[in-house]
Amino acid sequence: MQQNEYRQLVDRLNHYSRLYYTMDNPEIPDDEYDRQMRQLKEAEAEHPEWITSDSPTQRVGDAIYTTFDKVTHSVQMGSLQDVFSEEELWAFHNRCLQIDEHPSYTVEPKIDGLSVSLEYRDGLFVRGSTRGNGLVGEDVTMNLATIQDIPKRLSRPLPYLEVRGEVYMPLTVFKELVTRQIENEEEPFKNPRNAAAGGLRQKDPRVTAARRLSIFVFNIQQIEGETISTHSEGLELLRSLGFKVIPEFPVYTDFADVIEDIHGIDQRRHQNDFDIDGAVVKINNLALRETMGSTVKFPRWAVAFKYPPEEKETVLRNIEIQVGRTGALTPTAIFDSVTLAGTSVSRATLHNQDFISEKDIRIGDTILVRKAGEIIPEVLKVVRHGDGEPFQIPSHCPVCGSETVRDNDEAVIRCINPECPATIKRSIVHFASRNAMDIEGLGPAMVDLLVDNGLIHSVADLYELSPEQLTGFERVGEISAGNLTGAIAASKERGLARLLFGLGIRNVGEKAAQLIAAHFGSMEKLLNATKEDIWQKKENIIPGIGEVIADSLVEYFGREETRKLAVHFERIGVKMTEDVVEKGTVLSGLTFVLTGTLPSLTRKQAADLIEQNGGKVTSSVSKKTSYLLAGEDAGSKLTKAQQLGITILTEQEFLEMIPSDGQPS
Repeated sequence: MQQNEYRQLVDRLNHYSRLYYTMDNPEIPDDEYDRQMRQLKEAEAEHPEWITSDSPTQRVGDAIYTTFDKVTHSVQMGSLQDVFSEEELWAFHNRCLQIDEHPSYTVEPKIDGLSVSLEYRDGLFVRGSTRGNGLVGEDVTMNLATIQDIPKRLSRPLPYLEVRGEVYMPLTVFKELVTRQIENEEEPFKNPRNAAAGGLRQKDPRVTAARRLSIFVFNIQQIEGETISTHSEGLELLRSLGFKVIPEFPVYTDFADVIEDIHGIDQRRHQNDFDIDGAVVKINNLALRETMGSTVKFPRWAVAFKYPPEEKETVLRNIEIQVGRTGALTPTAIFDSVTLAGTSVSRATLHNQDFISEKDIRIGDTILVRKAGEIIPEVLKVVRHGDGEPFQIPSHCPVCGSETVRDNDEAVIRCINPECPATIKRSIVHFASRNAMDIEGLGPAMVDLLVDNGLIHSVADLYELSPEQLTGFERVGEISAGNLTGAIAASKERGLARLLFGLGIRNVGEKAAQLIAAHFGSMEKLLNATKEDIWQKKENIIPGIGEVIADSLVEYFGREETRKLAVHFERIGVKMTEDVVEKGTVLSGLTFVLTGTLPSLTRKQAADLIEQNGGKVTSSVSKKTSYLLAGEDAGSKLTKAQQLGITILTEQEFLEMIPSDGQPS
């Protein structure tokens, strides 16, 4: 390797690292990053004079994303040295033997998540932070507090305890999330780690709570009030204090048993509800760890064995085109069945034409496939071309035959025929889904039945159905027909927010629909809204709603068919208003931070009160904070507020700021 090639590799890995650690948006698979990192290390071993401080081998993680307050770690949160072969494992063991003739080791699964620090004073959770670059992380206390597996009060108080854990998204939760994203034609998360990292960095803790994250705590960073001599003893202590730790952490003195257990974890990993990418081997004796010490980046007393990704070759037999509810044509690869992560796989999305063209995917090719995050099948690359021609998504819809179009700013090709049966069916299924109009019994099979037999042509037609029309179909009796029409009738009262989400307006998800409904209050106002009523460059009219959504709303409500649909809804009695709580202004322009346990209000009630009266709630104390609302067991936020001279309010003082009719019932 030449020095200029080395510099290009450093820059490239820094770019990948920033996307992975800071933006939670990796550009390449982990194994490819590992391969290039090994290449960099080999080059630096041959030419140490090339090494500069910006090399990714000289630091942990990457830059801090400055959404949250910074936290300086008093104990560095380092990363582990990766090894990829049994030879490297034995080399680690031999290095340990040079320090101690009879070392003992623990072996644990390496959870693929986001590393965090949790701090406790007198048994109470006072602060949580991300690893960041190992020395400085981000204060995400409020978000971590939403994770049920994190104890807020230890089973017995210790003067001070700092532990380290790995926040992750359970695979069952990840699968549900990705399924919803695909149904809504959103860009799905690439793996559970990305979903967890993105969830933990949300400014609104309620969004974090909705991600249903979990954690395994795996190390004691600092402790007062207890003395421990081994890592396994520390894990037992953590379990007794109420932390969730790995179920098994065996201790071995024979290194052959360590190797065997590493392979055993690999064989069993598909039985878990969490994603792992390796196994961690650690010296068990803490005094020996101190003797062995650390390098600039890694502890010398531990290594992480990385499992190779499970990838298999198969033959691509066909590419099917599916039409979504917004008319998007999505290509799906159909290939010879292979077993990945313990299940049989024969289909994977090919995303769009750009993806197909970039990888030059053709029917008949031998392709390499794997499961992203052990869940979502994906095509990695073409191994060998067959005799197929370059594939092009058709210029006409495969369902209705209408001409397709591609937007200039998107990679998606769409059927824009509003009468396309595929679009109608998907739209109705989405309209009836749980988070939209929640019509029980109206699933894809029933929608197919109704559309194919000409009983409905739009979502509005649902409300004209009678039980008698349904009982003529096979396996639809009087009771099920009555239940379905009853569920449809009940959905009329869902309100504007769920109706907007159910209509499937491009770029308008569930949260955006709620914000829009709360702002306008009625369908009538939306039908007459201009872009300037929704978004202006110099004014944040609806927090969280930007120009892209504003354009989508104006385009959708400007259609003649949308106006006809609204008239139809009004005639049949669908509620097109939202019960909006009028905001007061007494707290307008004020920013509050909440901490501790309040005497009578929950934190959510207090936050709702602040927002209902025009105030703003943030998760961390800064110079911009107007007031700190503090209850019992207030932690580090109280200390910081006192240092900055911010006014501290009791619950009673806070309630006295609000008119009596603004208080919660």
